[in-house]
Amino acid sequence: MAKLSRNCSFCGRPESQVNFMIMGQGGVQICNDCALQASEIVKENGSKKFKVDSLHKDSVPKPIEIKQYLDQYVIGQDEAKKFLSVAVYNHYKRLLQEDTKDDVEIEKSNIIMVGSTGTGKTLLARTIAKKLHVPFAIVDATVLTEAGYVGEDIESILTRLLQVADYNVLEAERGIVFIDEIDKIARKSDNPSITRDVSGEGVQQGLLKLLEGAVVNVPPQGGRKHPDQKMIAVNTQNILFICGGAFDGIEKKIASRLNTRVVGYNAAKDNEQIDKSNLLQYIAPQDLKSFGLIPEIIGRLPILTYLEPLDMLALRRILTEPKNSIMKQYSKLFQMDSIKLIFDDDVLDYIVDKAIEFKLGARGLRSITETIIMDKMYEMPSAHAEKLVISLEYAQSKLEKANINRLKIA
Repeated sequence: MAKLSRNCSFCGRPESQVNFMIMGQGGVQICNDCALQASEIVKENGSKKFKVDSLHKDSVPKPIEIKQYLDQYVIGQDEAKKFLSVAVYNHYKRLLQEDTKDDVEIEKSNIIMVGSTGTGKTLLARTIAKKLHVPFAIVDATVLTEAGYVGEDIESILTRLLQVADYNVLEAERGIVFIDEIDKIARKSDNPSITRDVSGEGVQQGLLKLLEGAVVNVPPQGGRKHPDQKMIAVNTQNILFICGGAFDGIEKKIASRLNTRVVGYNAAKDNEQIDKSNLLQYIAPQDLKSFGLIPEIIGRLPILTYLEPLDMLALRRILTEPKNSIMKQYSKLFQMDSIKLIFDDDVLDYIVDKAIEFKLGARGLRSITETIIMDKMYEMPSAHAEKLVISLEYAQSKLEKANINRLKIA
């Protein structure tokens, strides 16, 4: 008796034309090609975590919950975390607000964060993005120029948000955008010039309509606009914008505002109460104007907060405590080669001292650590050792040999 040919229940091809069949109950079977296609379909639809109608009040994380999540990854910066947590929570409530008889409409409160390099502005944004139930995009303001010049248009900011939302416009219109390096588009000079400020004040003027709320035509693939290109209309009315920047040198503007034009004993006594080691805590909108932001854009960023400079204790905690701390990352790298990595405590203190000395902030901790153990990462995978101990003498010799002074910020 001849053997019956088995066919795929989906594509109908016989068993002789495929590699193998997967049998199911009731005689149902699927070939390997159809199973692979089904897996891709499931993966594609399962990756869409943002659903327009899936946001409910009970599922919205409270400000304290958001801050507790940030605490697991970011050390310190409690003030900035509170501002961010409240802003995100209020953004959810704006999206959930129901039509009421009193016609009260909750307006969005865009944020601007000021902090020196390496204090955690971008890390805060990346961390909070993991916690959200709405699309979150991080963009860089340094590449933006006026329309018609080399660089990217203002609308490219929304292109990134659309990509995160899988080009679902309704989802993108409820999202949050973090604009990093906002200080790089400051007005270059207060004096009028015959040359255009195409990457400074011109970009700020273009950002106004995005921050305030308007229907913007966005090129779906980014890049420059073309007359024949199909555009996507995006309403920015419900998009929350969070801006961050180092504003290098703004301390001089703050000091000038606090200390100039003071005469008399009482004025000098009041100045003694100013913490000169952390002038950013006294930042005000007029300081941003003095730095080069135009008044119109400052008015559209009503919430102003700052990030504390990182002291020795904070940097020491950053090395070891967060979930993705630097030490845990390097330990995992060596653990994958079955090597236990151990840093002496005085080595950690030495790394922190060098980061403070060279004014590198938290970002410099990795550079210094990498310099110390680079040779070991090269040698140890072939050494068949079970443990590696980094001593203070070894760390000092490696930094001196590597001429670590090249990392120093003038």
